Amino acid sequence: MNKIGLVRAAAVTPVIRVANPEFNSDEIIKCAREADQNGAGIVLFPELCISGYTCGDLFYQEFLYNKSMECLKKVADATAELSAVVVVGFYMRLENNLYNCAALMQGGKIKGVVPKMFPPNYKEFYEARWFAPGIRVSQRVKSVRLFGEDVPFGNLIFADAENELKLGIEICEDLWVPVSPGSFLALNGAHIIMNPSASNETVAKSDYRRKLVSMDSAKNICGYIYASTGVHESTTDLVFGGHNLIAENGGILAESSMFERKSSILYGDIDYERLKYERTYGQNFEEAASAYSRIEYTEVPLAPIRMLDPDKDGLKRKYEKNPFVPTDPATVDQRCREIFSIQSAGLAKRIEHTNSKKAVIGISGGLDSTLALLVCAETFKLIGKNPKDIIAVTMPGFGTTDKTYGNALTIAKLLGVDLREIPIREAVLQHFRDIGHDPNQHDVTYENAQARERTQILMDIANKEGGLVVGTGDLSEAALGWSTYNGDHMSMYGVNSGVPKTLVRFVIKWVMDNRLSGPAEDKSFSSDNALLRRTLQDIMDTPISPELLPPDKEGEIAQKTEETVGPYILHDFFTFYTIRYGMSPKKLLFIAKTVFADDYSEEFIKKWLAVFYRRFFAQQFKRSCIPDGPKVGSVSLSPRGDWRMPSDADSSAWLKELAE
Repeated sequence: MNKIGLVRAAAVTPVIRVANPEFNSDEIIKCAREADQNGAGIVLFPELCISGYTCGDLFYQEFLYNKSMECLKKVADATAELSAVVVVGFYMRLENNLYNCAALMQGGKIKGVVPKMFPPNYKEFYEARWFAPGIRVSQRVKSVRLFGEDVPFGNLIFADAENELKLGIEICEDLWVPVSPGSFLALNGAHIIMNPSASNETVAKSDYRRKLVSMDSAKNICGYIYASTGVHESTTDLVFGGHNLIAENGGILAESSMFERKSSILYGDIDYERLKYERTYGQNFEEAASAYSRIEYTEVPLAPIRMLDPDKDGLKRKYEKNPFVPTDPATVDQRCREIFSIQSAGLAKRIEHTNSKKAVIGISGGLDSTLALLVCAETFKLIGKNPKDIIAVTMPGFGTTDKTYGNALTIAKLLGVDLREIPIREAVLQHFRDIGHDPNQHDVTYENAQARERTQILMDIANKEGGLVVGTGDLSEAALGWSTYNGDHMSMYGVNSGVPKTLVRFVIKWVMDNRLSGPAEDKSFSSDNALLRRTLQDIMDTPISPELLPPDKEGEIAQKTEETVGPYILHDFFTFYTIRYGMSPKKLLFIAKTVFADDYSEEFIKKWLAVFYRRFFAQQFKRSCIPDGPKVGSVSLSPRGDWRMPSDADSSAWLKELAE
C-alpha cells in the first residue's frame, strides 16, 4: 500500500425515524458499509442517531432506552468486518443520570465512550431536562460496563500507534462553548476532532457553523469532521438540515448540500501528515500544550486505521493547480489589493529610512519589472514624491526584441517617470574582449555578462543620483535560482521577492482593473490609462524570457524561460507544497500528477520535479544573500525569515525517492 499520510473521512447523515432504533441502526449499518467500500478510514454519524435527537421525554422510557442499547450492540457487531472506525451517537444511563454520548467502534468492539460535556439549555434547546453534563462525571468515571466488557469512558484520546494518528471526540454544543473540549483534545495530541451533532437550521446559522468549524480547525491545527442530523428529525418546532463539514487547518475540504431527503455521505481526505508538520513547524503549539493541557486524558489504543491508498482509492480532496491564487474572484481581488499595498508600504518605508532621493529600476518590458515599476509609481504617490524621481532604465542587449523594448518605453512614458536608455551591447562586447570570450559562443558567460552589466549600471546611477535600486526578481526565480549571481540577483530592496510568478499577472491585472479603469480609476496614475491597460495586457501575453540570447529570424523572443526550467505553474506548485507543508517527493508527485492529469503526463511532471529539486538545493547560495524585501504570503524564501537552509545541502535523497 502506498501510504502518503492521508486518511479518508466520511460524515454521514442517515435517514432516521424518531424513536425507532431498529430502523435507524439498519440505515447506519448500510451507510457505514458504503463509506467503507469507498475507502473511508473514519466514519462519523450524528448525535443520538441510534434513537433520534428529538425524542424529548421519550428518552425517559425504559423501552426506548433498552432498544437503543440493543441496537448500539447491533451496529457494533455489524461493522466488525469493516476496515473503518465508526462513531455513532447514543445515550446511556450512569449513576442515575442519562448522558448524551458518542461511541467509537472498531472491529466489532466499542473502544470508548465520550459524553457530551456541555448540553445546551437555552432558547430552543432543553437538553438539561434529560441529560446531565459530561464534564463532571468524566472527572471521576474512567470506564463503564457495556455488553459484559469494561469500556473506557470520559476524557479519551484514541491512538493508532502504527500510523501515529490520534483522534478525539466532542459533541455538538461542545464546539460552541468559549473553550471547547476539542482544543484540549488537540493540545493533548489529537490530530482529528470528530463532532457528532444535531444542529438545527435558522437564517445564517450555516454560515456561522462553517466559520466555527473552520476556525477551530485552524487554531487547533487539526482535522475536523462534523456530522449533523437531517430533515427526518422531528419538525415540531425545529428543522435540521444535515449540514456536514470536513475541515483541515482552517480550510473547508468538503461541505454537504443541505436538506437532503435521502441518506447522504460526505467524503474528505485529511492530510494528517501535513498537520503534524504544521504543529512541529510552529513551536508555539507545544508551548500552549504545556501551559493549558491540564485535563487528564485516557489514551485508548486502536488497531491501525485504514489509511488512504491513492493508487486504489484516488483522492476526494482538491489541491489547487495554483495554490498561490485563490479560486474565488472576490478573494483574488482582496488578496492582490493587500499584496500591492504591502509592496508599496515596504518600499515607502525603505526609501524614507534611507533618505533616498530617487528610486532606480531596470525595466525590460517583462512581467516582473513591470510590476515593480507599478509599485514604484504607487509608492511615490503614497509618500508625495514626484514620479520624475523614479529613474527607469531600459538597457537593450543582444536579446532585446522590438516588442518588449517598445512596451518598456510606453509604460515609463505613461507613468511620467524619468526614462533613460543605456544600450549595453558595446560595453559587453568590450568586456568579452577583456576576458577573451568569443561573442558567438552563447553560453552562461554570454548571458550573465549582460545581467551583471545591467546591474552595475543601475547601482552606479543610484550612487550618482542618491537613489535606491529597486529589485524586480520574484519568489519563483528565487526558488529555482533563475537569476545571475551578483547580477539581477542583487538590488537594494526587492519588492517582488515574496510574489511567485503565477501571481504576478494577477497583481498587474488588479492594477488594471482598480487603478486604471472602473469607478475607482485613478486619473493621475498615468497620462493615458486606456493605453497603459492595453500595454499591460500585451506584456502579460508575452512569453517569459530573460532576453539574453538573440531573437529568432522573425525578431521574436527565442529564449523562453519555461522551455528551459519548466512551466512556472508546476514549479510554484512544487515550491508551495515543499516549503509550506514539507511534502515528500513521492507524495508531491502523486498529488501533482492527479491535479495536472489533464495538462501533463506523469513523466513530464516527474522530469520537472527532479529539475526543481536539483535547482532548489543547488541554488540556495543565491538565496542566502538576497536583498531585503517584503513577505506577502505564507511562503517566503528569505534567509532572515521563513527559510534557513545550508547552501551545500544534498538533494540526493529527494531525487532517489522520486526515482523509486
